[in-house]
Amino acid sequence: MTNEGKDFKNTTLTLSGMHCASCAALIEKTLRSIDGVKTANVNFAAEKAKILYDTKKTGENVFIDVIKKSGFTAKVFDENIRGAEEEKKASETSALKIKFFISLSLSMPLMYFMMLDFFKWLPGAGIFPPYAGLASLLLATPVQFFIGAGFYKGAWSGFRMKTFNMDSLIAIGTSVAYFYSLVNLIIHSIQNGSIIGMTHMGMPDIYFETSAFLITFVVLGRWLENKTRGRTSEAIKKLLGLQAKTARVIRNNETIDINIDEVVAGDIIIVRPGEKIPVDGSIIKGSSSVDESMITGESIPVEKNTGDRVIGSTINKTGSFEFIAEKVGKDTMLSQIIQFVEQAQGSKAPIQAFADKVASVFVPVILGLALVTFIVWFFLVKGGIANALMAFTSVIVIACPCALGLATPTAIMVGTGKGAEKGILIKGGEPLEASKKIDAIVFDKTGTITYGVPVVTDIISFISTGNAGQSADKILRIAASLEKLSEHPLAESIYKHAIENSISLYDVENFESISGQGVSGEIDFVKYYIGNKTLINNFAGLNDILISNKDILRKLDELENQGKTVMILASTKEIIGAVAVADKVKETS
Repeated sequence: MTNEGKDFKNTTLTLSGMHCASCAALIEKTLRSIDGVKTANVNFAAEKAKILYDTKKTGENVFIDVIKKSGFTAKVFDENIRGAEEEKKASETSALKIKFFISLSLSMPLMYFMMLDFFKWLPGAGIFPPYAGLASLLLATPVQFFIGAGFYKGAWSGFRMKTFNMDSLIAIGTSVAYFYSLVNLIIHSIQNGSIIGMTHMGMPDIYFETSAFLITFVVLGRWLENKTRGRTSEAIKKLLGLQAKTARVIRNNETIDINIDEVVAGDIIIVRPGEKIPVDGSIIKGSSSVDESMITGESIPVEKNTGDRVIGSTINKTGSFEFIAEKVGKDTMLSQIIQFVEQAQGSKAPIQAFADKVASVFVPVILGLALVTFIVWFFLVKGGIANALMAFTSVIVIACPCALGLATPTAIMVGTGKGAEKGILIKGGEPLEASKKIDAIVFDKTGTITYGVPVVTDIISFISTGNAGQSADKILRIAASLEKLSEHPLAESIYKHAIENSISLYDVENFESISGQGVSGEIDFVKYYIGNKTLINNFAGLNDILISNKDILRKLDELENQGKTVMILASTKEIIGAVAVADKVKETS
């Protein structure tokens, strides 16, 4: 819950029991009628209601009670129980799947009975028809009142609120077909003294298969809808999977491992090489390089020293350090991104507001048209009660506008969810709809235009006094021999490049890793250094050479201006060369 002005607050409720867009519109209308509610937005696909309200006039308990009276259930959204919500949604999807297959298995024989009227050559055409009426009643009844119970509940809730919804259409349409068939079956039984059809003929005007298959297909549609909504939460799951599970903190002069939820602001946390950084904070001791690609998309690790900020869920690469926790729980950057994606998935595009308005008046209009259709068929066309009722039912069922209310919110959920999986954060429905006007796109290079991993791009030889310069292979051989012993990701790229080019390596003695600068070691009794300018600046003689040699400085600046990371190779007496590393552009780009 977040503050929205002095007396206004924003809250999010999770909803259950909604069957269609009209249900969402009904809840939204009910919430907006409450005194103190400034805005209310109900998203059917996300099954959430976002409400901005005056705390002096109303509250969350009022919203929950009003929604309950409307025939639905609601509770305050808790980001700490996302797992339970996912399990609930998975359970609902599984229940719909079971209902569909039960309904299908009961409806298929009804379809076969209907086919016997048209295809006399089918097996059982001379045996089944007299029993089809009774069998149809027995098979259609559980479909109508067990599988279809939710439609009656939804229709009753709408009726209590003096409105109609999609469930009203389905309940009325299927009930007309079912009860009309039941009445005809009873009349036939009374007239003939038997519930079995006479003289190997089926009973006339029996349409149990119509009601059963309509319910079956609607349940199938809702099962598929739930599956679609379930898949959109994969983006959230993947983001949650990035979070560290534990943290190593110093408390009362003891180092202990605790659950990430127990970390509080001000804790001193220790991070070792290869571990995820638990929360956001600032380094107070030590240094390292950190892979921040999950936040920035940049493949080159970032050097971190005392005073630098670190981001939770990024990966520590080489050194160890201690940092003070500053942002924990829902305040971390990753949690903010997760909330951002959830808000985007629950937002409405401008076109959806139009769809909601249409859906809210659609049902009564369709019922009116269905009634007109019945009158025309029965009184003007003289088609008889059976044809008139079937026309009435057809208008109601075929016009059911579930797709109208579902398509846009589902598109937003799928679009923003897929975007988050690919590292693209879409703010909501309005920006998504506005994207159709885009005529130019600027791409981030890492992982899109480039491979997303550092590779060697240049090997430069520098000519010094009394030295004509080393060959590129010799420079690579020395550099890779030193970097083979380093854990740094850039060192790995140099070593890998040497192996790929079949360069044999030297044995290195007295290897030393200089944190945040580079490495050193002895090869054939000559000490070499490879690292950044800071490493070279720490040696007076080498620094003088670097400053005085304009050609070397110009070449280094040129490589760095191209976005490349340059590592300088030197001995104790001279600057030998440089190796440049960058994220390489894909051939397909």
